[in-house]
Amino acid sequence: MSHARSPAPFSTDLAPEMAALAARVLAEDGPQPDPTLLPAAEGRQLAEAGNRRWNVDLPEMARVGTAHVPADPALGSAEVRLLVLVPPEAKAGAILFVHGGGFAFCSPETHERCARVLAAETGRPVILPDYRLAPEHPYPAGLMDVVAAWRGAFEATAALGVQPGPMILAGDSAGAGLCVSALVHQGARGRADAALLFYGVYAADFETPSYRSFADGPGLTRGKMQRYWDFYLADPAARGDPLVSPLLASDEALATLPPLHLMAAGIDPLLSDTLNFEARLASLGRSERTEIVPGVVHGFLQMSRDLPQAREALGRAAAFVNAI
Repeated sequence: MSHARSPAPFSTDLAPEMAALAARVLAEDGPQPDPTLLPAAEGRQLAEAGNRRWNVDLPEMARVGTAHVPADPALGSAEVRLLVLVPPEAKAGAILFVHGGGFAFCSPETHERCARVLAAETGRPVILPDYRLAPEHPYPAGLMDVVAAWRGAFEATAALGVQPGPMILAGDSAGAGLCVSALVHQGARGRADAALLFYGVYAADFETPSYRSFADGPGLTRGKMQRYWDFYLADPAARGDPLVSPLLASDEALATLPPLHLMAAGIDPLLSDTLNFEARLASLGRSERTEIVPGVVHGFLQMSRDLPQAREALGRAAAFVNAI
């Protein structure tokens, strides 16, 4: 599949701030095992511990609480815990933020600072669903939980002061892919006013230009992504389903998506996923263009306390929401 545009050639040069931060983490933690090669529970613990350093100095919220969306047997969803972040003088509506982690790792808490920055800068509550994770719960479990959280978000969070209004979906990495899959699943039945899609996973093609350029990192690697996909849906033949790989959704489904903010990291095996998605949208006459943040690795938005590129990128995403 062709891609829309890319830095030519891809640059592997880390921005000075990114290089300094990577060096600091290595000095503090030392070499770490690959979490995708550990038993799932151990890999998950390692991911939680690794993300803990980023979730400090949290922006102040007016309310932080927990809500639950009940299981929906018809949909196939489980009960979904929601972490709810309500900023001061919150506007009506909400951002439903679907965390990444390769469909297998991370949680609302690993992404809390990133979500709080969005809440503070948009003035809108941010709701993070704690969806089921692979490999214990492979496709479609996580996706159905996200769909259920979207459908039930306003009712579940009313007691925490979230008012019905514009619904913006947001997600990073696998979470961005789940957002697009949820939009495709809901089609005309769903209503979203926009989506923020950060370095998303949109297909299981491991031979794209960015997968070849950044197969061994720095940061995310092709091997890790292949194992994440094996956790999520082990049968490669089944990954052509548009609810699994939304890049392969029909023209009709993609044409009806709400306005999208596309952002990608410049040093990331998944960069081509976003560029290929942009190309599909452009072929339908849509106007989305990918914001490529140079010199940073996959997952850099987690680092908003320490990395200016993360703060600036989140600010631009908030500006997109504020213009709706």
